[in-house]
Amino acid sequence: MNRIPRLAAAMLASLACLGAHAAESGAWPAQPINMIVPFPPGGVADAVGRPVAEALGRALGQTVVVENRGGAGGGIGMGAVARAQPDGYTVLMALSSISIIPEADRILGRAPMYQLDQLVPIARFTADPTVLVVPADSPWKTAQEFFQAAKDGPREIYYGSSGNYGTMHVPMEMLRNEAGLTKLTHVPFSGAGPAVVALLAGQVQAVSTGPASVLQHIKGGKLRALAHWGEGRLASLPDVPSLTELGHPVRFAQWSGLFVPAKTPEPVVMRLREAAGMAAKDERVRSVIEGAGSPIQYLDAPAFAAYWADDAKQITEAVRKIGKVE
Repeated sequence: MNRIPRLAAAMLASLACLGAHAAESGAWPAQPINMIVPFPPGGVADAVGRPVAEALGRALGQTVVVENRGGAGGGIGMGAVARAQPDGYTVLMALSSISIIPEADRILGRAPMYQLDQLVPIARFTADPTVLVVPADSPWKTAQEFFQAAKDGPREIYYGSSGNYGTMHVPMEMLRNEAGLTKLTHVPFSGAGPAVVALLAGQVQAVSTGPASVLQHIKGGKLRALAHWGEGRLASLPDVPSLTELGHPVRFAQWSGLFVPAKTPEPVVMRLREAAGMAAKDERVRSVIEGAGSPIQYLDAPAFAAYWADDAKQITEAVRKIGKVE
């Protein structure tokens, strides 16, 4: 299980040694590029992926087609990219759940859908703490009221997620364990979008998700944010306290990043890194993503690889504490 300490070296080595595996890139890209978003429309990966895909297309001179391929908490789409031909024509817009799924598969006693070293990081675009959100007509006006009900209330509180061990499930279970919220019941959906729709429809009573998925509904008066898993205050939600402020030092970031299959030729990787850097500075991209409540927090491949390795270590430890979930 001691795989994560070797991850940083493996990922950085992959970036340094891709030239040894390089194929002739020729006039790449000579055809449209397929960006797999491993969740249904409406979630954070989709909200980031679509404007980034459009900007990448302009930078590369080819269309970048977004394909939502949901299922298994994102594992189906991520696994598909991990196994794809490493020619630069299949890329992945993933969330931090990329680090969760292989460990969850091992806990469940099944072969992982992919391994982390099958994917190479290109760039990180956002890194938002998840936000605890309830309907605006909920009886809980503060996080403390929600915590009290989730500890001692007369009934279960159902919270939605994008799937078992996903980036909406893990932070809630971290909070449950730290704060003793025994009345929380998990309801998995096929992605963040469906989980938020279920919250708006009253089918669940809470979700934890990135600001981009819910900010418009908070501003529209349909949802209420109670707390977040970051540090300090968020620029998009300045009145919402962090869990640390409330005495529960639980932190979780739902980041978004671009990946390609391992052994993608180095010239292609470099072109993608250059295009990703241009996309992160593009005013149209920034306007859309920041307007949804997610400030651009760009990292190029080497810095992103180091960040990913550290984040993966923390996340896999949290998944092990959650244990087996059927």
